Amino acid sequence: MRRVVRGERVQKVLARAGLASRRGAEGLIQAGRVTVDGRRAELGDRLLPGQELRLDGQPVEVAPPQRTLALHKPAGVVTSAADERGRRTVFDLVPPIPGLHPVGRLDRDTEGLLLLTTDGELTLQLTHPRFGHTKTYRAWCRGGTLAEAACAQLRQGVLLDDGPARALHARAAPGGVVLVLGEGRKRQVRRMLSAVGAPVQRLLRTHVGGLALGELASGEWRELGRRDFGRLGYTPGARPVPSTRARGRER
Repeated sequence: MRRVVRGERVQKVLARAGLASRRGAEGLIQAGRVTVDGRRAELGDRLLPGQELRLDGQPVEVAPPQRTLALHKPAGVVTSAADERGRRTVFDLVPPIPGLHPVGRLDRDTEGLLLLTTDGELTLQLTHPRFGHTKTYRAWCRGGTLAEAACAQLRQGVLLDDGPARALHARAAPGGVVLVLGEGRKRQVRRMLSAVGAPVQRLLRTHVGGLALGELASGEWRELGRRDFGRLGYTPGARPVPSTRARGRER
């Protein structure tokens, strides 16, 4: 089946180039100031690869679109661009995209949902505590299903060597527990579960905010679309708004 190349709307390209807001770019097009391959652009036109875009007769340097991938990271793969010990990295599993970087980290033995993006604003929003994004983990523990007393202790908080930590939610699951965290410290889930006497055998991240790992098989990736960004509460190019819960925590 032949792939149809749809291109990107001209006003979006102009906005990404920093020449105007999306609404302002529409005004430039309506004023007849924008051309594509020498032809006056109209609202709804798309810029195809190789076409020349000009504003007031001057070439527009077209910035590449931001890209964000969801990867099901397998155990045994490190979250880095290169590894001095020669171990496989997450970048061995995804296409070579300039500027692509992980959004946060998963330790080598942890599986599950990892986002990689070229969008620095998305990285900031998903990793900075003031935006209130959560991460959900499914853990299988050596002692089996966690007792309610241990879940309650996780919700109340445990003391780790780098300070107190607590789960926003914790509930028993067959063979272990499901945890929701509002922060991400090094090996935090493993250390929290060890603190309540439930060392981890296997750890899987199932959600980043409202975005689920879903049916993505281990080692596979997919590109995020508009609905995915909606589940993350993120609109590319929009001014970010810290969550009420996060603002309260910062006071």
